[in-house]
Amino acid sequence: MPRRDCLRACAIRCSTRFLIVEECERNLKGCRESLLSGRSNLLLILADPGLLAAKALNGTVRKTGPVTAAGELPVRTFALDVWRRFRRAPGALAGAAVVGLIVLVAVFAPLIAGTDPLAQNVAQGAQPPSPAHWFGTDKLGRDLFARILYGARISIRIGFVAVGLAITAGTLIGLIAGYAGKRVEAVLMGAMDVMLAFPSIILAIGITTILGPSINNLMLAIGIVYVPQYARLARSSVLAVKEHDYVEAARAIGAGVPAILRRHVLPNILAPLLVQATLGIATAELEAAGLSYLGLGARPPVPEWGAMLNDARDYWLGAPWALIFPGVSITVLVLGFNLLGDGLRDALDPQQR
Repeated sequence: MPRRDCLRACAIRCSTRFLIVEECERNLKGCRESLLSGRSNLLLILADPGLLAAKALNGTVRKTGPVTAAGELPVRTFALDVWRRFRRAPGALAGAAVVGLIVLVAVFAPLIAGTDPLAQNVAQGAQPPSPAHWFGTDKLGRDLFARILYGARISIRIGFVAVGLAITAGTLIGLIAGYAGKRVEAVLMGAMDVMLAFPSIILAIGITTILGPSINNLMLAIGIVYVPQYARLARSSVLAVKEHDYVEAARAIGAGVPAILRRHVLPNILAPLLVQATLGIATAELEAAGLSYLGLGARPPVPEWGAMLNDARDYWLGAPWALIFPGVSITVLVLGFNLLGDGLRDALDPQQR
């Protein structure tokens, strides 16, 4: 089989099955071995996606791994390998459990709280925790338990929307800069370096000051601040991926740049971006709470955890629970996403441990 046809076969398979880098490289390696040995074992290697450890030996294919009762080798996919590594990490499972619990609490907050988080009763202001008010009340008599539950909704939304904006814009910039190179890369990454020259919290404060304090402007500001991080990560990943043989094979068969980026490059750089996004949600939550504490985020009476800290600072000596419960909620949420991000990093790339 000519080398061009061999590369074309591998490129077609990678483009249709969205295989990971390692499998495509193994396919190409098997192709070269077939060319050198004169045997046509490439078709055997490409025919079965489960042959991740297949090797052409004396005209046969040897499989590794446990064999089922029917005598077949169970198919091992990238997703299954990631799940096996992820579930063996207690910290990762704990982080996933914490995040999952907070998300469930946020979704079912109206059913769990049982009261309006904005309802005021000044006569019961600054009451300690009790059977009637599990987390106590603030100075206006609002139930802190209900406000914490509804605040989880806002915090989760801020984290996901802000990071979603950042990863979308940053990945697009990184793809263009990494693949285009030269002048385009210099201009785009130069702009990212200028943004990175400013501390993220200072830049976010400046943006929210210009746009005005609100939750939407807060999410936009945090999203803009973190675009350079995802752009640099995407660019570095693209620079590594675009030199692989399967990308060269895609060029050889005449694939356009958008198709190469969409079908070959992007699927193989998603793992580090996913890990960074998970960890970035934790950082976004912290910055959102900090900006709200400074009065640049959610405005009263919105039950946002950072705004609740700002509200409680005037009377925390007499009612410490008004400060403790929002602070603990922020800590638990950030810890959960950090543990989840660390677990995903180890599962997606064990060599980074």
